[in-house]
Amino acid sequence: MKSVTEFNYFTLSKGLAAKAALTTDGKAAEEIQASLGESFKFEGEKLTHFVNALDVVAQNNNNTLKRVVVMSLNEGEKAPAKAVQVEAFHYVPEFVATAKPVVAEEAHGKGGRGGKGRGQGGRGGGDKKGGSPWGMSPEEIAAKKGKTPAAPKA
Repeated sequence: MKSVTEFNYFTLSKGLAAKAALTTDGKAAEEIQASLGESFKFEGEKLTHFVNALDVVAQNNNNTLKRVVVMSLNEGEKAPAKAVQVEAFHYVPEFVATAKPVVAEEAHGKGGRGGKGRGQGGRGGGDKKGGSPWGMSPEEIAAKKGKTPAAPKA
């Protein structure tokens, strides 16, 4: 497999817009190709590859397209999955890999931080009278032993 050239999406999107404008003006295919060559400074085989790559982009036009790679294959090699063959060359659109959204897993009580194990207040869980996850305050300890009455919490 030999890479011949590549065109990034930015250039291809500008080329698509220019080609659409020329098509609405009623230009012939040869005139469109000549005008694109002048606009983008391509000539010869590179211009032919650019026009063919525009056709591939028109088929795969979405926000995740990154570039189109033009390649030629050696004897016995298979073309990539989304390759479009035009004459002896293959035009391969490459897409930006997007990450799948992360889904939060539910806590099941064992391990992790979401359950009633160690992450939620240790032994008591903190939902007793007083509500401190670190245990009783010195005032609460004294009140429990009966030395002084606990002051009401505000």
